[in-house]
Amino acid sequence: MLLLAAAGGWPLLAANDMSKIPVTVKGAELLRAELHHLKTVERPRAIAAIAEARSHGDLSENAEYDAAKERQAFIEGRIKEFEGKLANAQIIDPKLLDADGRCVFGATLDLEDQDTGVRVCYQIVGEDEADIKGGKISINSPIARALIGKFAGDIAEVQAPGGLREYEVIDVRYE
Repeated sequence: MLLLAAAGGWPLLAANDMSKIPVTVKGAELLRAELHHLKTVERPRAIAAIAEARSHGDLSENAEYDAAKERQAFIEGRIKEFEGKLANAQIIDPKLLDADGRCVFGATLDLEDQDTGVRVCYQIVGEDEADIKGGKISINSPIARALIGKFAGDIAEVQAPGGLREYEVIDVRYE
């Protein structure tokens, strides 16, 4: 069960969701780096801003203090979110996969659109890693769901907003 945070649309884990979240090794590194940044840069910056606002006197009418406290609460929420994601992460190294050429989480796929002949390359990754411009598609996306289990030479039918699209799987790699 995922909830969207009001600020930024980041997915948050519900407190009772203890299921494992698939993440590539690279994705886990990015989560750890962001968590480190939040703890070592953003949290001290927020604390300093609160101290500065506090030094201006009466807190009951101090908008700067209220904003700094709000920012600190947001940062603490993000820290909890990233710690939860890492605690529930099932880290998958695509290089160690033995899927016999099947499309699975972490696989890199070369596809050809059957209507246009355009070739694309995508890696199937977790929700937080998805970046269509970077060639990374979410495991929960319609195209990834249609591709899971396919082999090179298979055709995947994807229900896209513009209608049904067909992609041929040209190659499946585990990199």
